[in-house]
Amino acid sequence: MRGQPDVSGKIAMRERTVSVFGTGRARQGDHIYTLAYDVGKALALAGFTIANGGYGGTMLAAAKGAAEAGGQVIGVTCSVWKSKANQYVSTEIVTHCLDERLDKLIELGGAYVVFNGGTGTLLELAKVWELKNKGFLDAPKPIILVGDFWQPLVGLLALDDPDSSRHVQLVADPEQVVEVLVQSAV
Repeated sequence: MRGQPDVSGKIAMRERTVSVFGTGRARQGDHIYTLAYDVGKALALAGFTIANGGYGGTMLAAAKGAAEAGGQVIGVTCSVWKSKANQYVSTEIVTHCLDERLDKLIELGGAYVVFNGGTGTLLELAKVWELKNKGFLDAPKPIILVGDFWQPLVGLLALDDPDSSRHVQLVADPEQVVEVLVQSAV
């Protein structure tokens, strides 16, 4: 059952929400789509609600995996785009601009899972990483990078700020995502 859009952003949700970021360009059959589906399913089976941008690509894949496993999906959409949230979103929060959308996803997240992506995903990762690096995000909120896509960026940034890489964790599969979250007591 799909929830009604909530323009205020005030929703009743389970306490264990993980914000998931990734490309909107992934298609069914792509490795990253399958990985996002499997992570969404693993998160739901472990009792987590997922929050994401609510549209296509890895957002759709993770939402589908979570919904098919009986989990809840919060889609944070943006009114400037005329697209509708995907069919697996159980609760939709409508925001008015990109910054508000990202801020809401950061606020909702007790942790952050990041898949491959372009500039939008880079923006999402950069903001949570910088907030964490500067101490504005709670210490127990992990940033989990799935796969090796972001590994070169982590290495490059460590050249300038070696301490910054301690705020992100690189994992390979859905089981490791859940393991990090359980160990972090999210």
